[in-house]
Amino acid sequence: MDTSNLFRLDGRVALVTGGSRGIGRMIAAGFIAQGATVYVSSRKAAACEETAAALGPKCHALPADVSTIDGCRALATALGEREGALDILVNNAGAAWGVPFEEFSESGWDKVMDLNVKSPFFLTQALHGLLKTAGKPDRPAKVINITSIDGMRLNAWETYSYQASKAALIQLTKRMAARLVRDAINVTSIAPGAFASDMNKAARDHGDTVAHTIPAGRIGAAEDMAGAAIYLASRAGDYVVGETITVDGGLVHASLGSSIDA
Repeated sequence: MDTSNLFRLDGRVALVTGGSRGIGRMIAAGFIAQGATVYVSSRKAAACEETAAALGPKCHALPADVSTIDGCRALATALGEREGALDILVNNAGAAWGVPFEEFSESGWDKVMDLNVKSPFFLTQALHGLLKTAGKPDRPAKVINITSIDGMRLNAWETYSYQASKAALIQLTKRMAARLVRDAINVTSIAPGAFASDMNKAARDHGDTVAHTIPAGRIGAAEDMAGAAIYLASRAGDYVVGETITVDGGLVHASLGSSIDA
């Protein structure tokens, strides 16, 4: 048994939505370090270009708005014009909405559910052909959905649609996995805890305070997120199907306190 290249991604093509910043950029950087060619996508073309320039020649900007089905299909078409197959899709683009119960709007509900649940499904559907071309029984293509620990436990914020969306995406991951494994496409998810990002301003701006609520005693680092994604994307994760890997320093599964107070 040779494990020297177990985590390498040489020759593989990846697409990371929401890849210009935060968790998406951490994952993109990790894939590139392991030899992959990575396309980063987000609504803002300038942000995609900046990330591509920063991460080097194996990173390419492919801006798109995946909040609509038409946008998902347009992104799939654009990628298909550049690549004949797609080895790894990371559905990371997402949104949050926090408003008191009495004031929570339909627009806030729909924005979050559309981007966090609907888009991963329809983007994967639009890229199904490219993923099938890449997937082989001895080297499956990979779809990695970025979920959240907020789909597993309560937080202290009134983020009703966000928590519902992430719980839904965890279940959707399992259902998609059951179908797509037939096409040599493995679907999994990563449920991050506290990582510094524009989405998680508490971890970004008050990391030391947040760290006190986490059993590991710190917030997540870029290497923690990249490592989990590389594992699932590489040969090391080829036998993992439908699973959600929780990357949170023990907050969900090793915390003795009330989850709602964390």
